[in-house]
Amino acid sequence: MKAALVLLVFFAASAFALAQDQAAVAAAEAACGPKNVKFDARQDATQHPVSPPDSDKALVYVVQDIGEVQCAGCALTKVGLDGTWIGANQGSSYFFFTAEPGEHHLCVNWQSRLGIKSRAFAMANFTAEAGRVYYFRSRVIFTRADYIFDLDPLTSDQGKFLVASSGFSVSRPKK
Repeated sequence: MKAALVLLVFFAASAFALAQDQAAVAAAEAACGPKNVKFDARQDATQHPVSPPDSDKALVYVVQDIGEVQCAGCALTKVGLDGTWIGANQGSSYFFFTAEPGEHHLCVNWQSRLGIKSRAFAMANFTAEAGRVYYFRSRVIFTRADYIFDLDPLTSDQGKFLVASSGFSVSRPKK
């Protein structure tokens, strides 16, 4: 009887811990956007826009750096801000957007037909100030057996360099 009670308490505690973890993951993923939203994205070599920040908003660049990987159509990542998908990067590319002053939650999610890859996402948060420029680097680092997916803030020097050496990404949600 005691063994059954111990097992019951153990399973109940495990279920509660799992529910807590799932709730934390769901809350974190809420920074991204709805899972069913997909993007078409391509690099446009005819454009290389760089924009000065508005005086009343922040300007945010998201640069995707896939390093030396050479592959057509690889590493399309969606970018979300505060629970809404706002664009995507294809390959080593960048795009930018404006953000109201205040705290924001940024998310990148690998868009893939392979379920295991589409679960890969990374997040960062920042407090935007009007008139400032922010740079973030999204990286997919491939290893022999796996990959690493991350999103990091950059210094303005790093950000300017990566923007200048990357293609501009033009994206739109798929219908």
